[in-house]
Amino acid sequence: MTDQSIKNIPQFFVTASAPCPYLPDREERKIFTTLDGPYANAFHNQLATDGFRRSQRIAYKPACEHCRACISVRILVDEYLPSRSCTRIMKRNIDLHAEQTEAIASQEQYSLLRDYLDTRHAEGGMAEMSVLDYANMVEETTVNTQIIEYKSGSPISAKNRPLVATALTDKLDDGLSMVYSFYGPQYSKRSLGTYLILDHIKRAKSLGLPYVYLGYWIDGCQKMEYKTRFRPLERLEGRQWVRYE
Repeated sequence: MTDQSIKNIPQFFVTASAPCPYLPDREERKIFTTLDGPYANAFHNQLATDGFRRSQRIAYKPACEHCRACISVRILVDEYLPSRSCTRIMKRNIDLHAEQTEAIASQEQYSLLRDYLDTRHAEGGMAEMSVLDYANMVEETTVNTQIIEYKSGSPISAKNRPLVATALTDKLDDGLSMVYSFYGPQYSKRSLGTYLILDHIKRAKSLGLPYVYLGYWIDGCQKMEYKTRFRPLERLEGRQWVRYE
């Protein structure tokens, strides 16, 4: 085996245990690897189907010693039918215009993120995120990543339209993976968290992609319950995706 072939073999590492941010009195641990080199995108696709998530150049997956509560879920795009409430949410946001761009951070995005974190996640792990941290989250990627900006108002006056929401999204061979999304807390009546997922379902369908990856669902964690509203889903059980109605 050559030195070059050794370098191309992915290496996996395990973090030390730390308090779980989702369930009380539990410890979390993760297995992770880096996404670098010419095969980063293909490797990322493979890992995504095995339940890994991406953060910058790192792909990670829960590897807790005594807990298996985190379950990867993805929406079956072609079979999804919006409920009446979801249809109302789509109509409520009909004035929004989405623009997909390269994964480049902006001050306007960061200002929106700060409002979002300060209002909804002031005690969370991202509460102290600086503008540099945000730029790294968006721009440090070796895979097919995009930013989608959602603005309200007439598309004619593009420069004056306020930024309402932003989604950082990876395009996989078989779907769209929602890495992170946020929105202005002053727009709470728009139900933008739901709307962004509905818009990604629409986008995946137009691209002929069968899935929208939502990350981890945790039974018993209230902040994760919204993910089960987008059925039919598939859940990753072991190494097999299983339908969940």
